[in-house]
Amino acid sequence: MFIEDYRRLARFDEGKMQKITLFESHRMFADLYCLLPGQEQRAHSHHDNDKLYFVLEGEGTFLVGASETRLGVGGCCVAPAGEPHGVRNDSDGQLVVLVTMAPHPSIHSPGS
Repeated sequence: MFIEDYRRLARFDEGKMQKITLFESHRMFADLYCLLPGQEQRAHSHHDNDKLYFVLEGEGTFLVGASETRLGVGGCCVAPAGEPHGVRNDSDGQLVVLVTMAPHPSIHSPGS
């Protein structure tokens, strides 16, 4: 059994968004993305993988396909396989996002 309080793991870096692995198996992964104001995960896509973003702290702008949506604590969105997606912290505070993806891209879809 895996039990952890994400707040003990969250960390930030002035240089770039931080990705912290919470869980990883050959089927999926779960990460924390920690973004300071002005940081982003640039738009990209995965051919065979669905990605879910769930906001734990703060607020930011999430891109899925051609749509941008502002989400705060408790908000979530899903980027289906093949859809461009990304996140931008355009707020004045820290942003912490739980991110899951399945199937695991590095195992099931090399180069995605």
